[in-house]
Amino acid sequence: MSFDLVAPHYRWLETIAFGNALQRARTCWIDMIARPKRTLIFGEGDGRFLCELVRAHPKIDVDCIDASEAMLQLARARLRRTHPESFSRVHFFRADILKWSPRISYDLFVTHFFLDCFSGRELQAIIAKLASAAEPGAVWLIADFTVSRNRFAQAHARLWLRMMYAFFRVTARIAANELVDPAPYLDGHGFIPHSENLSRAKMLRSDVYVAAISSR
Repeated sequence: MSFDLVAPHYRWLETIAFGNALQRARTCWIDMIARPKRTLIFGEGDGRFLCELVRAHPKIDVDCIDASEAMLQLARARLRRTHPESFSRVHFFRADILKWSPRISYDLFVTHFFLDCFSGRELQAIIAKLASAAEPGAVWLIADFTVSRNRFAQAHARLWLRMMYAFFRVTARIAANELVDPAPYLDGHGFIPHSENLSRAKMLRSDVYVAAISSR
């Protein structure tokens, strides 16, 4: 999986399809969480969330990992341009999460519009891997698509998801062809739902999960 082909066009494609709704979903809880010490962001994309994170929580250390070198270049450039004072504290790595292994622990995880790229079996392995690097009480921010139980909202979401999965299977070679709910896997590894926000006709959700203190 790589978003190199999409990277130069991602911002305007997102804006045409969703306006600013995805960015609002990403940043929904950013000012509400306690200041983290060590943050892991997987699948950051072009750096818009990262820049908001260092704005809200200066002087934090961040590992920003993406499989796309083109996306990492965009994120580096945006951070250097908008928050040069934080640049030395953010470490950029190109890595495939399925092959990557954590070397340190973190108290904040961020996976916005990332987990939806994987099949259920891959998602289970990914969440287990990240959970193994969680400090007690670690926070996990997840913004992603969801399918409402409301009939109209459900039809709306399923139509968009079919189109998006078809597009990204071709352009980014993602493995998934349908949305898999990560909640059961998070629960199985001691992450408890803390806060939830639904937006865009209940098609987008922004969740806060917290690792149980006794999970390690």
